[in-house]
Amino acid sequence: MKKINVAIDGPSGAGKSTVSQEVARRINYTFISSGSVYRAIAYVVNELGIDYENELEVNKILNDEFLQIHLDNQQKIYLKNKDITSLIRADIISKISSNIAVYKKVRQYVVDFVQKITKANKGYIMDGRDTTYRIMPYAELKIYLTASAPERARRRILQNLELGYNTDFYEVLADVEARDLRDSSRKNDPLKIVEDAQVIDCTHMSFEEVVEEIIRKIKVKADEK
Repeated sequence: MKKINVAIDGPSGAGKSTVSQEVARRINYTFISSGSVYRAIAYVVNELGIDYENELEVNKILNDEFLQIHLDNQQKIYLKNKDITSLIRADIISKISSNIAVYKKVRQYVVDFVQKITKANKGYIMDGRDTTYRIMPYAELKIYLTASAPERARRRILQNLELGYNTDFYEVLADVEARDLRDSSRKNDPLKIVEDAQVIDCTHMSFEEVVEEIIRKIKVKADEK
């Protein structure tokens, strides 16, 4: 099967990362998460005690001195050779990540980081909000993966339990809804469905069904090339 580039967009908690990773594994593609890059920046902000609501202070760390970020083919993300893959999933990092993602220079840093990797090659699956039109608009297949807010809250709670975090459903639901509002109303690159995206609502779909549906769409699109 000829390889293409795939961009998977959608709201927080829809399962973009886990689905994308499994799809990439099954068809021998390389997975890159733009969200993980945002979270890595948020991790540094948190570790340094920077006020994440101060855009100018956050902008000061957008350089190689603080952000020596790299990815490996095992879908892990490193900061100065330290594996931070699980550390960036904490709720506080999610909150900081959502806040700093509205900053223009932060967004440009992530775009540049990702495009440097993907523009010259095929066989990448990338997930993240605004991936389909801002980060990888040249992707041959664009998917908007979504689910209801209560379902996304339920999934986050299960994810947090696996990481050892106990969270309240209604608190998580409120956070999900607040994040949706921030992401869809932000000035820079708001969450939206692009015209050529294929929408998948996975509220009532199993993980396996979502994976198989995306693989089917990839094969169809690859055959067109």
